[in-house]
Amino acid sequence: MPQEKIAFVTGATGLLGNNLVRLLLAQGYRVKALARSEQKATEQFGELIGKRLEVVVGDLTQVEGFAAALQGCEVIFHTAAYFRESYKGGRHLAALHKTNVEGTQNLLNQAYAAGIRRMVHISSIAVLGRHATGLTDETMVLAREAAPDDYYRSKIETDAVIFAFLDSHQDMHISLVLPGWMHGPGDLGPTSAGQFVQDYLQQKIPGVIDAAFSVVDARDVAQVALASSKTGERGERYLAAGHPVTMARLLQTMEAVSGVPAPRRKLPRLMLYVIASLQELYARLTGRPVLLSLAMVSNMANDYGRKFSAEKIRESFGLGFRPMEETLADEVLWIQHRARRGEMHKPGHDKPG
Repeated sequence: MPQEKIAFVTGATGLLGNNLVRLLLAQGYRVKALARSEQKATEQFGELIGKRLEVVVGDLTQVEGFAAALQGCEVIFHTAAYFRESYKGGRHLAALHKTNVEGTQNLLNQAYAAGIRRMVHISSIAVLGRHATGLTDETMVLAREAAPDDYYRSKIETDAVIFAFLDSHQDMHISLVLPGWMHGPGDLGPTSAGQFVQDYLQQKIPGVIDAAFSVVDARDVAQVALASSKTGERGERYLAAGHPVTMARLLQTMEAVSGVPAPRRKLPRLMLYVIASLQELYARLTGRPVLLSLAMVSNMANDYGRKFSAEKIRESFGLGFRPMEETLADEVLWIQHRARRGEMHKPGHDKPG
């Protein structure tokens, strides 16, 4: 009888992490799931914990604390990242660097010492520039100096750590997956995507602006990550950005799948900059999270008309993306089910897992 493969997943209770854990279990893997809170892991996975799913309590800022659990693992899926800037205004470069950059470096060192030679790193479309007229692909990497905010800079720096490690460890195999704005069921945090859908259902979205997103199902990203772990090329990036969609179309789709009327009023972009500025001031004064930062407004505006190539994952893995309508419908059902049970969380979590 063949020996079970053991996968280690960071950020396991996050939107991508939990869907990846479920996929790995369905594929016959044993999984060690890194979570900062045993309670949250129990809430996310429930009866799955036990036979083939082991919860490892730990934090990327203290990798040594869970390093022993890396022993015996064949592959790491590194999904965890600090993304508090999605919720709170101001600058967070120090915290972003400590978790995203230093945490990844320490994880690589400990994984290599434990004998692990294969990793899939979840990067982001944030590391890519924009093609003036055509599709953005995996080759259009931003320079750190060109990054529009601290989160983007931290992701670029983290990727640099990955490639430096590959250069100095020729027997290490790492591939990178670059998701868009992930949606789907299982978003306990919630992420900015989950909070957006919750706000929509509660009719808190004030209006429509000329903004755009690349919406992708976290379950599809999990499939790309799994395929990358098996047949992905060493040191290669794989875009999993999903569907380009304007805010107007996103809201229309939300109306169709939820039955909740979409806002019709068009808002000038300047108004959002004013609102974001006020919310950032509020955050600095109170220490409480906000849902709209200046960086978020800027990024939404910059992504208008931007499209990402899916050619590489189609050719390499034979994978694509399910319809956005299916993703949002499943997300709405999951949120409504939890709301009926009184289990909804408030926003503001720093990182998945």
